[in-house]
Amino acid sequence: MELKKLKHFLLSKLFSEETYPFGPETLVLKVMGKIFALVGLNEKPLTLSLKCDPDDAQIQRQIYNEISAGYHLNKEHWNTVVLSNALEDDLIFQLIDDSYKLVVKGLRKKDQERLKLQSLA
Repeated sequence: MELKKLKHFLLSKLFSEETYPFGPETLVLKVMGKIFALVGLNEKPLTLSLKCDPDDAQIQRQIYNEISAGYHLNKEHWNTVVLSNALEDDLIFQLIDDSYKLVVKGLRKKDQERLKLQSLA
């Protein structure tokens, strides 16, 4: 997957924010200040780290060679995906959606309500 297409999808998420807190080589996507995705920009191919349900994370690692435990992250809750074109874009988009939803679920109720109201507008 090309970086442009990946960024477009990541930034299409409501209240998503592009940041570089770890330097220019790591794109970090946040929703209301909480990380839901990290993109290794210097990696060839690109890597994408996403938050996961612990059980789903294990299953994904067993099924797909391109998915491993989160690099420099909590390995129980994060997976890193190598974007080598071996995985369908739809699967990658679904994994991003799952990560975003998990992070939103962990937000304060006030922030969740704000997101909900904005999505209805």
